[in-house]
Amino acid sequence: MKYYSSLTLFLSISLVFISCTNGGKIYPQAPIGLTCELLQAPEEAVITDANPEFGWIVNDSRNGAMQSAWQVLVSSDKNLIQNDNGDMWDSGKTDSDFSTNISYAGKQLQANTAYWWKVRTWDQHGEVSAYSSPQRFNTGDFNNTDRNWPGESLWDQVEVDGETKYVFENRHPIRYHEVKPVSVARNSSNNHFIRFEKAAFGALKLTIDSPENADTLVVHLGEDNTENQVNRDPGGSISYNRIEVALEPGKEDYIVEIPRFVSNYPNSQVLADHMPEVTAFRYAEIEGLEGDLKPEQVRQLALLYQFDDEASHFNSSSENLNQIWELSKHTLKVTPFMGVYIDGGARERMPYEADAYVQQISHYSVDREFAIQRYTANFLIFNPSWPTEWHLHMVLMAWADYMATGNAEFLEKYYDELRKKTMLPLAREDGLISTRTGLVTEEFLSSIHYHGDIFRDIVDWPQGTPANETELRSGHGSVTLAGETDRYIFSDINTVVNAFHYRNLVLMAKIAGVLNNIEDEIFFNERSELVKESMNEKLLDKNTGLYRDGEGVDHHAFHASMFPVAFGIAPEENYPQLRDFLISKGMASSPYGAPYLFDALYKLGAEDYAFELLTSETDRSWMNMIRFGTTITSEAWDLKYKQNMTWNHAWGASPAYIITRGLFGIEPLEPAYRSVLIKPRPGALQSAEIKSPTIRGPIHAKFNKEPGVFRMELVIPANTNAKVLLPKPEIEDFTFRLNGNEVPFTIEEESVSIDNLQAGNYLLELR
Repeated sequence: MKYYSSLTLFLSISLVFISCTNGGKIYPQAPIGLTCELLQAPEEAVITDANPEFGWIVNDSRNGAMQSAWQVLVSSDKNLIQNDNGDMWDSGKTDSDFSTNISYAGKQLQANTAYWWKVRTWDQHGEVSAYSSPQRFNTGDFNNTDRNWPGESLWDQVEVDGETKYVFENRHPIRYHEVKPVSVARNSSNNHFIRFEKAAFGALKLTIDSPENADTLVVHLGEDNTENQVNRDPGGSISYNRIEVALEPGKEDYIVEIPRFVSNYPNSQVLADHMPEVTAFRYAEIEGLEGDLKPEQVRQLALLYQFDDEASHFNSSSENLNQIWELSKHTLKVTPFMGVYIDGGARERMPYEADAYVQQISHYSVDREFAIQRYTANFLIFNPSWPTEWHLHMVLMAWADYMATGNAEFLEKYYDELRKKTMLPLAREDGLISTRTGLVTEEFLSSIHYHGDIFRDIVDWPQGTPANETELRSGHGSVTLAGETDRYIFSDINTVVNAFHYRNLVLMAKIAGVLNNIEDEIFFNERSELVKESMNEKLLDKNTGLYRDGEGVDHHAFHASMFPVAFGIAPEENYPQLRDFLISKGMASSPYGAPYLFDALYKLGAEDYAFELLTSETDRSWMNMIRFGTTITSEAWDLKYKQNMTWNHAWGASPAYIITRGLFGIEPLEPAYRSVLIKPRPGALQSAEIKSPTIRGPIHAKFNKEPGVFRMELVIPANTNAKVLLPKPEIEDFTFRLNGNEVPFTIEEESVSIDNLQAGNYLLELR
């Protein structure tokens, strides 16, 4: 076995390219993937920032491709931009490798006005690209102070190509998309039964022959079916609607009028008056319609936020895993139908911090979309929900946004609000916080913008019966109401709450560093170390190596150990006991806890078990969701675990994140993926391939395992570099080959490591 301290020398030699051509194409090519204010389609929005930021993908597939300079033009007229006339701003050639977050620096933009921009780039050899295609962006009201809360995004109207459209401020709009049915046929009740490939939130459009006399149809819409009939009593909060449609002589086109969603919660979202109401459905059944109904006469009007189906791709040797990926990806496509992340769509339509965070990190894995995540975080700062740990997700959301985009505006604008969300006023001298010791005052709650009366710790949901209380029975046979907390005992000093507090402190130190707030950076670093020491001194059971549920508690619930491992609190010497314990428990959390569980399992080196659990077919699995018939992830693993669960809950879509970040190990090392880690942990999976979107362009990765050989193909986008860690072979004497050439490597974390792998196409082989 041969390994050396650095790959830099090899790369500096092998990645130099003198020619500016490749396969007959001239490089660099015109930039693609333009964004304005993180919007891929700013022409479908209005922007309220008078100094917007621009970004693009450097379009150069050569190995070692790097941008050395850029030039941005902004014009007040489409003809001017087409003639390379930047009358508002001509940056000139600007020496910089930045391709994201380029702040506008031209003449003052006017409110409620359309502008056009484009960009060209220079490569590391000084060769210039053509200009990109122009992109339009629309300004709105820059003095948008008339809002219910800071950052609220309202509907506006813009004219595009002679058509006036409703659009949102600072986020993409929601639009109805016509979806064809898979089949239309008569069922045993002689009704027309209509099946769509997958469920979505939408309305039903019918085109039928005009009756001579007025008549009435009965339309059933639902997510579940029984023997080619829409299930009228699906249970839980699974969607079902019965709607009467009055036919009118001379009228052929109908949009079935679904009853308006009624907001029963303080933060519930409702559709604008100009939009037809929607419900979640996959199946439709029509009573009273004479004659035949052809497939072309019926459409599902799916209400969708912008989504690029081609932005991501996954396939593997595991059919279960392939199905789970598709389930998750479709969920992430259809659940943002309100233009904000919400808790399902059948029951509450209300944003929650934990739900939104899991959806955010999963959404990043399937689409190059950033505006909806930021808007949801903005909403939740000022419109929070009630659980303690949900508030503690806000800093996690803000940091995930920064690492995905490299844009620090949100961190800077809401730094003081994020600082409050860490709940420092609830701490005692050892740094540990509590919501049960009289420190949760009206003043404290007001500081975090919470105005309800049920602020409390949650751990997981539903909570059910804690371990120190008598078992109760539900109306579902012999199932106990143990909820999803593994019989967690709630005490004054809660281990899970303090694990989140610790993670907040660690991230606030990073955020303070980004904003050059050195004093706070030092404070948060010192404070996080204090909390970590206190947790490991007072909450870690030295006899078992596991974490207790809380101070003075002699119970070790699953969550009490899962979160300290996931957040890097647990000492490495305790990993063997913690690994055995978590494996012994199985999927002992709700779908909400799944991404944290898998973060912990991969940190513990339990990738074999992680793959087994991810593809499991038990009743606590994603395969069970598929088995009971949903095409959007459900709120709980099964109705028997949550009797009012929905079939349209995005926190169940975390396999998109788990596959990308865990199994393939793709994550940013620097903001905006300037540098990326790729650390595949396949476990028993033989082969897989992924296309993973980033703000700089997609990362393609494909691996295949054979006896004695691990082979991986990589495509790293231009203007970035990667650190790659591959599974260390069991044999002692092996070589590392890069594009067929033997290269030096290092051993790190029981992996074979190479660093500073520049943009391009590679074949990596361990044999």
